[in-house]
Amino acid sequence: MFNVPPQPLDSAAVQRKYEALADLLSERERRVWAATEARELGRGGITCVCKATGLDRSTVHAGLLELEGEGVVPDRQRRPGAGRKGLHQKHPKIVRRLEALVESTTRGDPRSPLRWTCKSTRKLSDELSAQGFEASPASIHRMLVGLGYSLKTNRKTKEGKQHPDRNDQFEYISQRVKEYQTAQQPVISVDTKKKELVGEFKNVGAEWQGKGTNTNVRVHDFAEKLKGKAIKAIPYGVYDMSANAGWVNVGTDHDTSEFAVESIRQWWRRMGKLAYAKATDVLITADGGGSNGYRSRLWKVQLQKLADETRLRVGVSHFPPGTSKWNRIEHRMFCHITMNWRGQPLIGYEAIINLIANTTTKAGLKLKARLDRRQYELGIKVSDEQMARVNLIQDVFHGEWNYTIVPS
Repeated sequence: MFNVPPQPLDSAAVQRKYEALADLLSERERRVWAATEARELGRGGITCVCKATGLDRSTVHAGLLELEGEGVVPDRQRRPGAGRKGLHQKHPKIVRRLEALVESTTRGDPRSPLRWTCKSTRKLSDELSAQGFEASPASIHRMLVGLGYSLKTNRKTKEGKQHPDRNDQFEYISQRVKEYQTAQQPVISVDTKKKELVGEFKNVGAEWQGKGTNTNVRVHDFAEKLKGKAIKAIPYGVYDMSANAGWVNVGTDHDTSEFAVESIRQWWRRMGKLAYAKATDVLITADGGGSNGYRSRLWKVQLQKLADETRLRVGVSHFPPGTSKWNRIEHRMFCHITMNWRGQPLIGYEAIINLIANTTTKAGLKLKARLDRRQYELGIKVSDEQMARVNLIQDVFHGEWNYTIVPS
């Protein structure tokens, strides 16, 4: 009989199979498939498969053991302890050096090289590299998580010096609101939302769009000019606490006390008197400063005009200084407006009005908006004589914060 030499194994065929399946297989499935191919090829199969796929022989051997039922761990790609050793295991000192860098900035060490830079993983990687330890930003991230660190943001919790009657004023406002609501009198929360640039400027947030579709805006947030003035929108809001409805007067000039009271006047004409036809009083809760601040004389003079026009007794309660975030309008109305127009440039006043008016919530919030192009003069002085004509009745508790203006 003639000795037939063994036929060379076709590694090219194995390579084609592997290239077709590689992206579809998990780590465990990859080595089991390689072991199956090697076993089918017989003698020299492991060498052929390793050459065709680039896998290590130990990987194929591990797959053969798994085919025989050895070393199989349910729901795991590898057995416990397998795989490449972590950087912190190879170089234990690197963890201590990393922690020293982060801790020095956390505790405010002025000699720290990162004291005046951001503590990003890239910066930390560069600092460790300068000390002779090579670690990628991804490795830095894993080690920081292992050390119990996590990404943090600034939190607005420090309100500065608190007024000693801060909590008592909150309770007083709450009690006053309940009294008005029980008597079926309107209670409104008022404030000015932050000024918004009008034009093709970036608006924070994101919205779903088709693939490859982007809304392009200006690179720099320099306000466009119109007749020498920056084009801005000044939304002054009025939120009806009982009806869960709101009014936004979008001004184009200045945020003054006259503008604030005009916004309340427009709310009453267009929404308030329709919902409260028999109202004799209205309660306004407002911040302690700004165009509706408790120190503003013009605010009180304008409220007197409003009371005379509507024949309503206008009650006012101001939040203590530094507590504007507790104003009901902030988290019942303004936040939803911001969410509704996130990621959309406010290209014009019409767009702003439509976005505000179409803001809704699951709780049934209803909004209306109007553009106010009226000009409001700055720096109006109110004389003592004008103040004397204001029929203002101060409450016993903090009369500067809590008062009522009655019609003349």
